[in-house]
Amino acid sequence: MLRKVLLPSILLMLAYGFWISSDFKEIAAGVAIFLFGMLSLEEGFKAFTGGALERILRRTTDKLWKSLSFGIVSTSIMQSSSLVSVLTISFLSAGLISLADGIGIIFGANLGTTTGAWLVAGFGLKVKISAYAMPMLVFGIILVFQTSKSLKGIGYVLSGLGFLFLGIHYMKEGFEAFKDGIDLVSYAVPGVKGLFIFTVIGIFATVVMQSSHATLVLIITALAAQQISYQNALALAIGANVGTTVTAILGAMSSNVAGRRLAGAHLIFNVITGLIAIVFMNQFIASVNFVSNNVGITETDFTLKLAVFHTLFNLVGILVMLPFVGHLVTFLERLLRGKVKDISEPHYLSEAVLEMPDAAIEALRKEADHLFKNASHVIALTLNIKLDDIHSNAKLADLVDRKNRMVAIDIDEYYDAHIKPLYNAIVAYISKIRIDDNSDQHARLYDLRTACRYIVEAVKDMKHLQKNLISFSTSDNVTIKREYRVMRIQIASLLRRIEQLRTDENMTSLSLDELKVEVERNDILASGALDQLIRGNLITADMATSLINDSAYVRDVTDDLIETIRTLFIPYDPELKKIEDDMALLKDEIEAILEKK
Repeated sequence: MLRKVLLPSILLMLAYGFWISSDFKEIAAGVAIFLFGMLSLEEGFKAFTGGALERILRRTTDKLWKSLSFGIVSTSIMQSSSLVSVLTISFLSAGLISLADGIGIIFGANLGTTTGAWLVAGFGLKVKISAYAMPMLVFGIILVFQTSKSLKGIGYVLSGLGFLFLGIHYMKEGFEAFKDGIDLVSYAVPGVKGLFIFTVIGIFATVVMQSSHATLVLIITALAAQQISYQNALALAIGANVGTTVTAILGAMSSNVAGRRLAGAHLIFNVITGLIAIVFMNQFIASVNFVSNNVGITETDFTLKLAVFHTLFNLVGILVMLPFVGHLVTFLERLLRGKVKDISEPHYLSEAVLEMPDAAIEALRKEADHLFKNASHVIALTLNIKLDDIHSNAKLADLVDRKNRMVAIDIDEYYDAHIKPLYNAIVAYISKIRIDDNSDQHARLYDLRTACRYIVEAVKDMKHLQKNLISFSTSDNVTIKREYRVMRIQIASLLRRIEQLRTDENMTSLSLDELKVEVERNDILASGALDQLIRGNLITADMATSLINDSAYVRDVTDDLIETIRTLFIPYDPELKKIEDDMALLKDEIEAILEKK
């Protein structure tokens, strides 16, 4: 409803402005060109987020000061705090970073965006930047039409910078011409009243343009042309800072609760920072004058003094808020709680990261891990043992013997509630990821899809196994009762070993060979134990048939789970994977090892 009213109102205001002033047309065109340049720049940087940015992100956000530095550097390079904010929300939604790490990046992005004001005030207004814009546009547009993703990305970055420079040029020229007809300074509002009015105007302008950077450039060019007063420009800068949170909030709408928490942190930080700047405005102005005098900025160079102010109040905001990051995380987690439902829902499959293949694949891996945990829970319940007990140090034989008389669980119900919804979501998500067919990413995607199928098959095999596990757990035949007890211990032991391996940072494909040997040793058919039971008349023919079928189910479950952890928990390296696969023990090699023993 708001959009239906707001958009026509803006269009009418622009049309009226075009009608009364041709200079206003030039300013508006400059803003439009600048915003288009921002879009092109963002598109260009997105072309390079297919791996490098995600890898850097994982390595540089394990501590708060690192995530803060990442936010500063990435925003300084991309010149878009909005893009960094939306990317950070995407990474958080995908489970790549924690909420505290995301907050650190957002804090850093706010400081990083101040570099834009320095560049425009210190370079853009003092040099004829339109001369640089034209070559950038020519080379950029040529590269945009290339098929190579990297060249296309460079083309978008170059053309984006060209449009940015051209937009600044037109805004600057427009305000210079505009002041000859209309003196906007006469509309300046002094004092506290002006501070609040122009802060609100800055918020509104940023919400409309969806870019605090564009608002700041507009403020700086207007200030350079003496079309707004210095004090009102400072208030507009505060408003631009607060208004930029709207972009993050819009970006969080398509994300999960983690993304919405980060958007909330962004809003809280910017509002508090803005309030600090408003309350202590006189002190900030005095500090700006002090810094300016010491770094050689002249008394009348208000554009550079605005850049100093923008940097100072963001820096103060960070210093004030940093000690409270932990409390902010706790507050947001209590305020925005995830939905508690009987049916499992995806935790990591964020639509926002689909344009970044590596991030999307990592989100998929985490969701597959989520599916694996749910499957492990169902398998443990089928054994009539709690998964937490299996993961403990308790003796598995004691855990199995606690419940000699097993109770049936409705595996279909658990499957429909906790396995099928996740599996369906994963399959649908995979179909949306756009990657090259011959890339390593495609191979990784195939492996993850296969791993998820293994998980589902393991649960289905447990369903087939359950009937006889229950039936023979109370059999009068001690031998068959013992064999099915051993099956329960084998599967529980596998779940415990998997949990130990999945938390081992040094695990490789070769770590699974020992597990394979152990599974082969316990196979009742491969070991020849079944033949001995039949020849000794210890079990009936019907019991033997059941053992043959059920031992096959146990073997399928173990094989599926081993292949699953190979895909999910071993760091993916295409070259290393090939070497390890070549070195991994084959079935006949495992049998040869067992024969020697």
